[in-house]
Amino acid sequence: MSCLACQQKVNHIDYKQTDILRKYVSGQFKVFSSDRTGLCNRHLRMLANAVKLAWYMALLPYTKALTRKM
Repeated sequence: MSCLACQQKVNHIDYKQTDILRKYVSGQFKVFSSDRTGLCNRHLRMLANAVKLAWYMALLPYTKALTRKM
């Protein structure tokens, strides 16, 4: 099985494309593994760095919002 990003010749994963990054983050806010995403190690590292940068820039949440009912 080849990498989806290699087939599309992706050279850069942008941290500003949050709609794409959300697909690769689990409900516990962890980046999915290569088995689940279908990406090679190179593109998975690029994805992880883009997600981390999006978290740092506050474009993606990295914790669940706590809501309390009064």
